[in-house]
Amino acid sequence: MARIAGRFGRVEPRATARGYLLGLLSGVERKNCWQLAEQAGHVRPGPMQRLLRYARWDADAVRDDLRAYAVDHLGTDGAVLIVDETGFVKKGHASAGVQRQYTGTAGRIENSQVGVFLAYATERGRALIDRRLYLPEHSWCTDPGRRREAGIPDEVQFATKPRLAWEMIEAALDVGITASWVTGDEAYGQDPHLRLALEARGIGYVLAVACSMRVRINQGRTLIRADTVAGLLPATAWQRHSAGNGAKGPRHYDWARVHIDTGSHRHLLIRRNRTTGELAFYLCWSRTAVTLAELVRVVGVRWSIEECFQAAKSQVGLDHYQVRHWTSWHRHITLTMLALAFLTAVAVASAAPHRPTEPHHPTRNHEPIHLTVPEIRRLLTAVLTPPAITTAKLLHWSSWRRHHQSAARRSHYRRRSLKEPTRGTRKRH
Repeated sequence: MARIAGRFGRVEPRATARGYLLGLLSGVERKNCWQLAEQAGHVRPGPMQRLLRYARWDADAVRDDLRAYAVDHLGTDGAVLIVDETGFVKKGHASAGVQRQYTGTAGRIENSQVGVFLAYATERGRALIDRRLYLPEHSWCTDPGRRREAGIPDEVQFATKPRLAWEMIEAALDVGITASWVTGDEAYGQDPHLRLALEARGIGYVLAVACSMRVRINQGRTLIRADTVAGLLPATAWQRHSAGNGAKGPRHYDWARVHIDTGSHRHLLIRRNRTTGELAFYLCWSRTAVTLAELVRVVGVRWSIEECFQAAKSQVGLDHYQVRHWTSWHRHITLTMLALAFLTAVAVASAAPHRPTEPHHPTRNHEPIHLTVPEIRRLLTAVLTPPAITTAKLLHWSSWRRHHQSAARRSHYRRRSLKEPTRGTRKRH
């Protein structure tokens, strides 16, 4: 809180923000305004709801503090910036940016919001450091009334997901964050504008692309599909490397790289699964020559953002919000990212004094594993939990919830009855 206290001009929202963060770090089952208010000892969710919607504070300024906090605790050489998106399945059509669209969270097309995120990853740890809510072009950007109801600022216009990713990368670089690489999946690797922007800033990239991507080989004389290139490679072109440790140990694959541009360090990197033969493809660029092992390391780091999403949703309620407004979404997401960064920083600090583990020979090391983010949150819950809630407050919240739900149900039934045709008005034939 000392990091962000100056972002709140009044003591009331500052105290509420502290309660909100403590609630995100607690063992509350659903981290929405109702349950966070009850956890904080409030008599109604109003203060929490005002914090997200009406209170005067700048979520982007808190984001800047979070970004600096993450670099202070995780920063080291060889940092990688990772871009990816995650979905938030929603009901209704009033939430900012919601529409039926594909989301990897559900693995199919769902009514959802999609957020594009930037993660900062080093050998010490990883954290989410920026976020953008994707605004669909046709269903939102061209509908002034819908935008107004959701509180979307006039200056916010349609931007592709790779464009949103570049805005976050550029903002991070502009404030002095040093990173050797940027990585992301096919949605970002297929965009030539993102690749050119990264090259212009001198930042290396390893970006996934589709097997149908066409590249130039033979000193630019031959334009050929990436999967065709893989089929032409001799057995000697492949080397075995680990892309880092997974849940079951080192993730070994066969790797090959093909120089695809004369006069520059641009390559097509190919990964082959030894068991299934499945191939994956990456476009790579760097200012100077790098080893194959370094490119493989960056590919392995890309999965760190998936771990961030999983931890943010399961531990600090990234997707537990019940808000529709543009401002409210950004404020909740920013505070959850800060809570996760705090847990990660504690994990890094707790691991520092201990001897490194031996991932290749776990049976030889009888020391416990380092404290994880879920375990740290459980310990914090035990330490920070306020005294047991009184019976009076317990009954108060039960009554409040049931009255509110009753009012919401009446309102829903009333709206639905107005939309249905009156009985007896059906035409006779």
